[in-house]
Amino acid sequence: MAISEAKLETWARQGAITTSKNTHESIRYALTSNNSKIKDKNVEIFLQGSYKNSTNIRGDSDVDVVVKLNNIFYKDLSLLNDYERSLYSRDFSSANYSWYDFRQDVLETLIEYYGRWNIEEGNKSIKIEEGSNRLPADVVVCTQYRKYISYNGYSDNEYIEGINFFTLRENRQVVNFPKQHYDNGVEKNRKTNGLFKPVTRIFKNMKSYLIDSGDIEKKIAPSYFIENLLYNVPDNKFTGSYQNTVFNILEWLGTVDVDDFICQNGVNKLFGETPEQWNIRDAAYFYKKLVDLWDEGV
Repeated sequence: MAISEAKLETWARQGAITTSKNTHESIRYALTSNNSKIKDKNVEIFLQGSYKNSTNIRGDSDVDVVVKLNNIFYKDLSLLNDYERSLYSRDFSSANYSWYDFRQDVLETLIEYYGRWNIEEGNKSIKIEEGSNRLPADVVVCTQYRKYISYNGYSDNEYIEGINFFTLRENRQVVNFPKQHYDNGVEKNRKTNGLFKPVTRIFKNMKSYLIDSGDIEKKIAPSYFIENLLYNVPDNKFTGSYQNTVFNILEWLGTVDVDDFICQNGVNKLFGETPEQWNIRDAAYFYKKLVDLWDEGV
């Protein structure tokens, strides 16, 4: 027995998007108004996560909003040779304003706008409580990040641009590449004739079903990792009905070595031991439960 096509069609539907748009616009207004402490800085404010990537399902709540400072950047020079690094050092010096300063200015601006009772400091984000016509939000405060590929001078260099921030509890650097993640997801969806994103929503709903039935804990299969996992599935497995596609994916995943799977951003590896990577043991357990659910049907 397999999960019915009717159930898969229901699970493939996108969740509401209007309130996420309102949430984004509210935060943008707060951070660009005349009272904002960052209004005169070179800042980008954009959605990331499931609402940005159109993989949100019914029941998704928190909206992820990135606030990125471009006046300064953190960098990775590990791919440069000694000469290139010397050129870089000649052209750049340490900034007087840091990520920590920027985060504090964003925090104080949000407190002033929404009220202290609506703001909580998380380890990786500033959390804003749900409000009138506004979903709860995780505001990721970050700076620009540059992973340099080459450096021959201030106007002659190549780098991969990402975002950079630090955790509050461990003071650990976190680097990600949300724009590449989004662009690659759009391209994957195009190459799979529009199946990648709805099928991602199906797998997220399968996860929710397993959580609700007590078969898995939420923490073993974050939605971000599920989307990254499916990004690695060959395009030709996304074909025909939803039943056919889900079957193809489950069958293929049961035959491959996932060690070298990459994240959807095309830069990071999906599996590893860092907090920003998926544990293979958790992924294997989740896969087993997906197969059991498929065999049992819904």
